[in-house]
Amino acid sequence: MMGSISADGGGALPAEDGARFLEAVTPILSAADMTFGNLEGPLLDDATGIPSKCDWMRARSPGRKLSCYAFQVPARYAVHLAAAGFDVMSIANNHAMDFGAGGRDSTKKALDAAGIRHSGEPGTIAELQVKGRRVALIAFTTAPHSNDVNDIPAAVALVTRAAAEHDLVVVSFHGGGEGATREHVVDGVEMFLGEKRGDLRRFARAVIDAGADLVIGHGPHVLRGLELYGGRLIAYSLGNFATHYGISIKGRAGVTAILEVTLGPDGAFAGGKLHAAVQRRPHGPAVDPAGQAVAIIDALAREDFGAAAPRIDRDGTLRARSE
Repeated sequence: MMGSISADGGGALPAEDGARFLEAVTPILSAADMTFGNLEGPLLDDATGIPSKCDWMRARSPGRKLSCYAFQVPARYAVHLAAAGFDVMSIANNHAMDFGAGGRDSTKKALDAAGIRHSGEPGTIAELQVKGRRVALIAFTTAPHSNDVNDIPAAVALVTRAAAEHDLVVVSFHGGGEGATREHVVDGVEMFLGEKRGDLRRFARAVIDAGADLVIGHGPHVLRGLELYGGRLIAYSLGNFATHYGISIKGRAGVTAILEVTLGPDGAFAGGKLHAAVQRRPHGPAVDPAGQAVAIIDALAREDFGAAAPRIDRDGTLRARSE
């Protein structure tokens, strides 16, 4: 979320119109064969005549003080994502529809113009050719306006179809409770603000059984552990990454990581690395020499998944526990 021109979403943009907001991490992002991110908020310039979710909430409860966030990222910022190395984005999250269908349509047009693939709406699969291989990415969240984490049978059917038509399948999900107390991956359905935020262990394992080769989670705004299941890697949350204002980065909410994963010819986990990073406003993410994210994720992975956690070296190198 590189900045918002909406007063309900922080109402501030980064210096130099965001041109250098991702500069410090661009060498890492641009080095990959395929780089994925979650786009937290629509790319939209003119919201005239498009009510935001905050407008709808205020209309339903006139005179009541409400806590609401509606992000509106300038559409031109899609070029910053492309310049940083992003190839594909999730537009499946609880802010994708902050300005309704009009905002999502604007987002898709901006990403298309920048050459960035995307997935989010029900049934959508982002398709890429990477080194001669057909790669599918399917993005899920906890709402019916997108591929739905809470509908596991539908998720399994969609991943099964994608696996039959592609060489590699990557699944992303925006789910889980939010905040400093939500670092652990619980058993069963997570609830937050009265909403079902997914049975994430069951979801992730089910889509791998259906043919997914990598599962990447985001949504809790804090880091979570990693798990190896069926020879595939699951990252349950990579935390906040690049949020200008409007999202808290206090304490561990400002500690982040870039996950690098190497997949074998059959899609199996073949190693990787956690690149520790940190946010310090008003700047974008920067590499963290202290490696805070590595230590946090390692501890959480071992606590939550035990022998199923990958081995994580102090420099962030990832490998199977048996190596």
